[in-house]
Amino acid sequence: MIFIQKLAYSFHIGNDKNKSKRSRKTIKNGVVVDKVFNNNAIQNAQALSRVDKHNLRKYDDNEKVIELICGTNSLYEDVKKLYVKEFDEARIEYNEKQTRNDRKIENYFSHISNNDKNDLAVEIIIELGNMEFWKDKDDSYKRKMTEVFKEQIRDLEKIVPSFKVANAVVHYDEASPHLHIVGVPVKDGNKNGMKKQVGKSTVFTKESLHEIQDTMRIYCKESFNKIYETNIELLEKLEGRNEDIPMKNMAKQYTYLKEQADRNRERLEKVNKQTETTLSKSKEVKEIISNLKPTKITKNNFVINDEQINVINDYIENVDKNVSDIKSVNDLTTLMKDFEENLKTQDKEVSELQDKIKKQDQRIKTLEKQNITKQDKIFEQRNEIKDLENEISRLEKIIQMWQQLWQRIRDFFQDKFFSSKHEDKIYEQVIDEMLEENILDSDDIDYIQGNYYSKEKDDFER
Repeated sequence: MIFIQKLAYSFHIGNDKNKSKRSRKTIKNGVVVDKVFNNNAIQNAQALSRVDKHNLRKYDDNEKVIELICGTNSLYEDVKKLYVKEFDEARIEYNEKQTRNDRKIENYFSHISNNDKNDLAVEIIIELGNMEFWKDKDDSYKRKMTEVFKEQIRDLEKIVPSFKVANAVVHYDEASPHLHIVGVPVKDGNKNGMKKQVGKSTVFTKESLHEIQDTMRIYCKESFNKIYETNIELLEKLEGRNEDIPMKNMAKQYTYLKEQADRNRERLEKVNKQTETTLSKSKEVKEIISNLKPTKITKNNFVINDEQINVINDYIENVDKNVSDIKSVNDLTTLMKDFEENLKTQDKEVSELQDKIKKQDQRIKTLEKQNITKQDKIFEQRNEIKDLENEISRLEKIIQMWQQLWQRIRDFFQDKFFSSKHEDKIYEQVIDEMLEENILDSDDIDYIQGNYYSKEKDDFER
């Protein structure tokens, strides 16, 4: 049976360990008076500078043990440039609307750094495998993780497009290779303040983090198997936390088996001691047999005393007991191995099904989002159709109004055409001129001259 290795995966985002206003203000000011205020969030420029020195190994000037895969050798400047790129247009637009200079923002990077309500940047640490897995791997094998982590960054940018990566570096000088990503979450479309702002609490919610971590786990496993040409699986994530747990915590049966194995090992040690006793007895038995003397009656019969018989009986009893105990231990060990292999097979199938379920969940969520978008478009189209129907109705009323007006004009000319009061025929001249100018057509002339009535009369008589 093929053994499939399982690796731990971790996706940790820097956060405040203590969210009280006092603790945030204390850390913002760069003074840590108690361990309770310690956290790993990047709240201001001072914290960002510390991360810069740590991630890029500027403390010991040892850049050979790291690999920069995004940004420059100045993480601090990378974040500042990102602030200008993402927020400067919104800052200028915001300032133009302000009537008071004290409300204008001259530098958004400094503005957030001095504000104890927002974090300046966010650090994400990704790790695959633990010290036990990496301890016997050479440097060339470890360095292939660079390609895995590059794909993780691309995947993260696809999954969370509102998180803008400023700098990313891989550390190879610790127990296991791991990736440090520093970026800025951007919230767009704000109604108050600047249109674009830093938005960690909006981008990284409890629900979104759960989805991000689950999806990133699947992508990391696929990248690792592709680049390393293997078929590893991931350890299960502890419910409610982004931590992997060993297989023994996945099934109570496995824990029970491990306990049984420990007991069997104790029994085996006991059997080994009994075997040593039996071997020593075996020497005594050999000596007894070699010293046996034939009887006087016949040479094939030997004389043995009661003491020697007791020694031989003890030896036989020890042998029987050892054989029974050894058989019992072997049977249990074999049973445990079979059960363990069976559990591993079932566990692999469960993991594969869980991966499929997660992928299906992601597809469903994507389709749901697409469906919502389609529904929004349908709603917009319906509104457009309704607007068009209203416009058509308005135009129909206008057309009806003009038709009525035109009918009155034709009635006016008809009345003047047949009136005996206007013998100068001035209206007939006007009608002729309007016909020449294509203002009136032949149907209009027929109506004015009363031809429609004669046509209707003819039709009636027929």
